[in-house]
Amino acid sequence: MTVHPDAQTGLTLIELILSMVIISIAITGLFGAMTLSISHSSDPMVQHQAIAIAESYLEEIILQAYADPDGNEVGETRSTFDDVDDYNGLTDNGVHNQQGLADANLSSYVVSVTVSAPMTLADGVSAKKIKVTVSSAGISPVELPGFRMAY
Repeated sequence: MTVHPDAQTGLTLIELILSMVIISIAITGLFGAMTLSISHSSDPMVQHQAIAIAESYLEEIILQAYADPDGNEVGETRSTFDDVDDYNGLTDNGVHNQQGLADANLSSYVVSVTVSAPMTLADGVSAKKIKVTVSSAGISPVELPGFRMAY
């Protein structure tokens, strides 16, 4: 087969420019998706950490007495909390342990606790609802409810 000497073999300048524009648009879209993915890659870890913090606070509170054992509510601090009601209204900017000491690695979290008034459940059992809310930048607040029964 012979090629006619006037036949075009190759790409024109317009075809070359058009293919470069299409490839550039595709690469821009790909990098945009990668940037979005990378910028949100730590969100699940932050969400999981917030859940673990809420579980820790809730467990600490539920392990306390239902009612104040010594009748002394004046001047109590986190390290001397001895019943569920002591935690009502607690707000920690940054996570604190049971002695009230801050954990520097978890300073970006805000923890708040509410304890409801006693309610009567079936069979006359009295209970208080505890709600622990943990929030941090970039995630929806995590709310973890629990109940402490008078038994």
